[in-house]
Amino acid sequence: MKKIQTDVDIDVFGRDKILEGLECIFGRIDRADNKFEKHPSCVYFQNIPRDPTTNVSTLDHRIASDYGYFKIDILPNNIVYSDVKDEEHLLRLMNVEPPWDFFEYPEITDRLFHLNGHSNLLRQYKPRCIEDLAMFLALYRPGKRYLIGESWETIKKNIWIKGDEAYQFKRSHAIAYSLAIIVQLNTMIEKEMSKD
Repeated sequence: MKKIQTDVDIDVFGRDKILEGLECIFGRIDRADNKFEKHPSCVYFQNIPRDPTTNVSTLDHRIASDYGYFKIDILPNNIVYSDVKDEEHLLRLMNVEPPWDFFEYPEITDRLFHLNGHSNLLRQYKPRCIEDLAMFLALYRPGKRYLIGESWETIKKNIWIKGDEAYQFKRSHAIAYSLAIIVQLNTMIEKEMSKD
C-alpha cells in the first residue's frame, strides 16, 4: 500500500471533550524494550487494528502510515489563544515584535508553549527572530538533537534537511508554533501592562 505523506494537525481547545463525541482510535508510539504508549495527539478515523480494551492502535503510527492509515494530530494547544479577543487582536499580537531578550529568562520561558524546560538552551542560542525561534524548536526534537552545541550557521544549513526516521519538526510546523509562542508572550506582556 502507498505510504501516506500528508500530515494534518488541528489545534483545538478542550481536546478530550471534543474526542469524547467522535468515533476514533488513538495512535500508538513504540518505545524501546517492546514498550509502547498512547500517542499524545494522533487519532485515526479509519478502522485501524486496535486493542479493544484501550482503543489504542496495535500499530506504531509510523508503521500505520506504511499500511495506508491516515493519522490526524488533534493538538490541545489552543489554550495559548484563550486571551485573544478577536481576529484583529490576534493579528496585532502576531505582528508586534517581542522583546527577544525575554527568551533568556526561565521565569518567562517556563510559562511558554513548547519552551518550558529549555531555558538553558534558549540562553545559549538567544533567538532574535521568528526563523531563529523556529529553528530552535526544531533543534531539540530527536531527529536534530545532534546539532545542539553547533553554531547558528551550521544549524541553519542542516535543520530543515529531512533526516532519518527520528522525530523532527517540519519548517512549516516550527514557524506556526513560533508565531503561537509570540502571541502567547505578547499576551502575557499585555496582561502585565494592563495591571499598572
